[in-house]
Amino acid sequence: MITYGQQGMFEVQDEPQGRAVCSSVPAVSALETSFPAAVISAAGERESWRKEVHRPATHTHKWWAQRLGSVFRGILASAVASDEAEAISNYSGSLRLPGVVVCDPFAGSGTTLAEAAKLGATVVGRDINPVATLVQRQALAEWDRDKLAAAFKRVESKVRKEIDDLHRDKNGLPVLYYFWVALASCRQCPSDAPEVELFSRYVFSQHAYPKKRPQARATCPHCHAVVTVNVVEDSELTCQDCGRTSSLSGPVNRATMTCRAGHQTKIIDALGDELPGLRMYAKQVLAGDGSRRYEPIDDFDRELYAAARQRLEEKRDILVLPDGFLEHGNNTRQAMRWNYKRWDHYFNARQLYSLGLLGAAIRDLDASPEREALAALFSGVLEFNNLFCSFKGEGTGAVRHMFSNHVLKPERTPLEAHPWGTPASSGSFSTLYQSRIIRALEYKQNPHDLVPDQSGQLGRQFGLSEELGRTLGDAEGLAQGATTAYLSTGSSASFDLPDASVDLVITDPPFMDNVHYSELADFFHAWLRKIRPFEGYPVERPSTRHPEEVQSKDPEEFGNAIAAVWKECARLLKPHGLLAFTFHQAKVSGWRELVRAIESAGLVITAVQPVKAEMSTSTIKSAAADPSNLDSIVICRLPGHGIQLPETVEAAVNRATAGLRECQEASVKVGFADVESVVRGSVLALHTIPGNEMSIDALVRAADHEVIKAAVTLGVRSNRVVAESPS
Repeated sequence: MITYGQQGMFEVQDEPQGRAVCSSVPAVSALETSFPAAVISAAGERESWRKEVHRPATHTHKWWAQRLGSVFRGILASAVASDEAEAISNYSGSLRLPGVVVCDPFAGSGTTLAEAAKLGATVVGRDINPVATLVQRQALAEWDRDKLAAAFKRVESKVRKEIDDLHRDKNGLPVLYYFWVALASCRQCPSDAPEVELFSRYVFSQHAYPKKRPQARATCPHCHAVVTVNVVEDSELTCQDCGRTSSLSGPVNRATMTCRAGHQTKIIDALGDELPGLRMYAKQVLAGDGSRRYEPIDDFDRELYAAARQRLEEKRDILVLPDGFLEHGNNTRQAMRWNYKRWDHYFNARQLYSLGLLGAAIRDLDASPEREALAALFSGVLEFNNLFCSFKGEGTGAVRHMFSNHVLKPERTPLEAHPWGTPASSGSFSTLYQSRIIRALEYKQNPHDLVPDQSGQLGRQFGLSEELGRTLGDAEGLAQGATTAYLSTGSSASFDLPDASVDLVITDPPFMDNVHYSELADFFHAWLRKIRPFEGYPVERPSTRHPEEVQSKDPEEFGNAIAAVWKECARLLKPHGLLAFTFHQAKVSGWRELVRAIESAGLVITAVQPVKAEMSTSTIKSAAADPSNLDSIVICRLPGHGIQLPETVEAAVNRATAGLRECQEASVKVGFADVESVVRGSVLALHTIPGNEMSIDALVRAADHEVIKAAVTLGVRSNRVVAESPS
């Protein structure tokens, strides 16, 4: 590793077991001068494939851009180390941070908080969204296994039989999944003409690897019998029930539907101001021998659904049901165009009734951390049990949850799952209890970390970290030493903490124009406000949207909002405190506003380091022309630090290129967007250095020029344009 600048000293005490105990932040840290990017990125790469397995405490509920625990452990370990060797030792060993206060103003799913708590630090988390606060609380709260099991059993005794009875076939066998199709009327046909079933294909179940297992199931468009087809060889199906032959292609092509009379209409135009209709056409039944059968819908199924709809109307007053309307936004626009304008529109009658029973049973439990855990579990179940879910097929988890795309995307062939579930179910309350809550409990009681052994091989190791189980308190309790964990909901432009009370601010802020979390979180909030998962949950607010959210496509608005948070962080930092955050933004406008915000807050960027990002395998990133694989860690200090900073663009680019090359040498992929982000950040960071004479516009021009040069040096090419070395 190439190192830069000076080496600082801080208090380190080796315990008999080789444990490093650090109680302060050094004047110059390894995070700034010699960050072990290769080691940390390698661990992050391994974790990124199964984050919910390696860090289950922070994955009990959906949140967006859930960061890698290994990376944030590495940031913490390096922030209290003086050099690279010490940083690696801290990361790989039993580091403890007694008395060190770590704050995350954009706490999200709680990654920073959980990693700092595992190291024995005092943690302060704040997020503007209450659903995020709920997720953080699950990561840190102490659960009693027996109390958790007892609460689960009480809920089960109240609701399971009735939910099971509403998800069975005429022989009493469990129905795992019901298959539905959306309907729309052709406006050019007579009013009594058949509605168009919005299939793009009549194949509704096939294997995840169809070339190896081509047998699939299709529905007959004439009588809805289940027909077995070969998806590799067949282009048509022949129904043995009605004798008709049909194409496997349905009446929908992209956004257009074709009715039986041949009229072509945009689906949006066909819907007008009405919700799409829905029709059940098939089901998957769990047989007594454990096999699964696909069967058509019969009269018993239709009568059972009608019974659920009637019970919903009769018992609305005692159920937990969502209320409220969607608001216009970037992530709600598509759903609202399909006329999904209320949150209860996202569920059919049987889903509303079953989930309403389940929510009411949890609501009525006595207040406790275990009740809160089940409330969070219930909220997570919603993601897999609504009309925006679909069937993934055989050979994989059956339910494709509604947030597989980061928008509220209407589903033309929704899947209705069994919300309580069986051991063979996907996305149900009973199965997610085991895979999320119990897995998180076991992890919290005995955490493990991905660290290199003496030969440098990464492996899971237990015993390095403290148990995750804190009594959550408030600001007063924190000040009095009664608690070491304080979580709150609200704008991070204002904390109820004294000046100079925080050693480390470690966070992951919004990326200017990415997903608008509150627009999506309102889906959960519409239910949670009826349960009140914890004291202080904002039940009176119909939406989690907030005027001080740091989330805007407008660069200036983004810059102003995040500047207010950085200014508050500067107030909270101790004189030798350190602010570090991960950021990825290939757009120069995002970096420009971020740097301006830091400078206006009175902070100085002391380093920009590359590190493995959390979502390189996501469909969103992989679909980009230049998908990103790395984040930039931006490290800031208050003025008056003793760190030697690069004084020229050339020095800044050399530092950025060296860090990126180290990632390459560790077999961590570096793409053109990564070069753009890290080089631009490093060059624009010069704007925050006292005495800098280059304007922000001059730095932007220099950064654009240096990105191309650095990409050529690193052998990285863009898929947008072929990068050529400037003359």
